[in-house]
Amino acid sequence: MLSRILLCFAVLSASTPLFADTVWLKNGDRLTGKIKVFDGGKLLIQTDYAGSIPVDWKQVQTLESDQELLVKQDAYTGEKAKSLQAAEPGKVTLANGEAPKTVDLASIQQIIKPKPVIEDLVWKGNVDVALDYKRAEKDTNDYDIDFNTTARHERWRHTAKGEYNREFQNNVVTTDNWSAEYDLDRFLTEQWFWQGRLTYKRDKIEDLSRQRTVGTGPGYQFWDNELGAFSLGSLLNRTDYEYSDGGKDNFYSLAMKWNYNRYLVGKTVEFFTNGELGKPLAGPADYSLDAEMGLRYKVTEWASLNLKAERDIISGGSDSDLSKTRYTAGFGVTW
Repeated sequence: MLSRILLCFAVLSASTPLFADTVWLKNGDRLTGKIKVFDGGKLLIQTDYAGSIPVDWKQVQTLESDQELLVKQDAYTGEKAKSLQAAEPGKVTLANGEAPKTVDLASIQQIIKPKPVIEDLVWKGNVDVALDYKRAEKDTNDYDIDFNTTARHERWRHTAKGEYNREFQNNVVTTDNWSAEYDLDRFLTEQWFWQGRLTYKRDKIEDLSRQRTVGTGPGYQFWDNELGAFSLGSLLNRTDYEYSDGGKDNFYSLAMKWNYNRYLVGKTVEFFTNGELGKPLAGPADYSLDAEMGLRYKVTEWASLNLKAERDIISGGSDSDLSKTRYTAGFGVTW
């Protein structure tokens, strides 16, 4: 008798997913898995049979989940539900002990997992590493490390990024530079924001040894969700240059920034590009460009492979032109 009970329990466990969330669609289909997030009109559900599946929110009839989730009916405030329960078509019930609340699906703008301290914190980023060893007439060792992380809560968004490059040829250092940037955005509406930015660049090889930039200006967020993001920003900058011979320059400039990424093939492949194009109001440069573009392939939930192309230009006449292009391939960590 005991063996039969254990056999039935094993069969039941294998055929019934534990703690599976369920999404019912208007066409009669049903998806089971784990709800990851709802944002930007897309509900992302992680399944064992097809990976991450984005679902158009307008096609959802109702849903249920045993997870504790933060449900936001406007851009900045939300209600933490201990679970979600299926309701009549077009609605869902937020279960909170003795006071369940049924709301229209159309009124929900975001569903996320609440964080321990800041419940609505959305934190994402990546660290990429590229190593290149070449043994020929000139032995070359090339190292490239960069990171990019964003944290958003309520009307604030913090972005930090940095990069380090170092290259040897026959044990002689031919490239040695690093950069760091911090951006603080305050959203005025769901799309419009005001940005403040600090940037520092250090190069121990090139004639232009130090760059410091402070900027501020408005920006517009076209979208920012689990499937990608796209924003444009305009900045009024104050830039200081220091050269290896001790010379200094400073000037004001206008700049346009862009930041775009898009996930493809069920969030397995990511295409991204970001950069800044600046035009000095008066100063030593005609224009400057700092841009990168690449692909990132997720091997696991956290590990990735990447291909990138970077282009840096400071144009100010034949004697002061600085142009660099780098192509890298490497591995990284994403979250």
